Amino acid sequence: MRSKNLLAVAAGLAACVLVVLSSKSIQGGQKKYELRPQVTIPEYRTDAARAIDAYERLMNRYMGLTERNLIRIETNLGNIVKKLDSIDRRLTELSARMTRIEKALGAGQAKPPVEGVLQHKKERLAPQKKRDKELLPSS
Repeated sequence: MRSKNLLAVAAGLAACVLVVLSSKSIQGGQKKYELRPQVTIPEYRTDAARAIDAYERLMNRYMGLTERNLIRIETNLGNIVKKLDSIDRRLTELSARMTRIEKALGAGQAKPPVEGVLQHKKERLAPQKKRDKELLPSS
């Protein structure tokens, strides 16, 4: 039995030695490496191309600035509209209150319309203009 175990170990050891000898990485075979250098040269740019890129960057900054200013103006206009609505509402309330006060006191009912006053002034000045025309020599 001991000889059978010894024979099995010897056969296993022989198999390992054969595997090691047949392997290329352990034998130290000549290795070949392929190198592909990747050297990049920056693109040649003309002055016109650089000027165009600078102009595009400038326009992008200008558009960003304009957009921020428009947003700020929109916010300000929103606040102004709210304030004007508040003023309008207060004036409407004040007008209604004044109307109630005038009705209670019975005042402010006999005011002539503004157009009637202007028409009356025109009629009064019309004869004066006719006289001025008669006095001036005609050409």
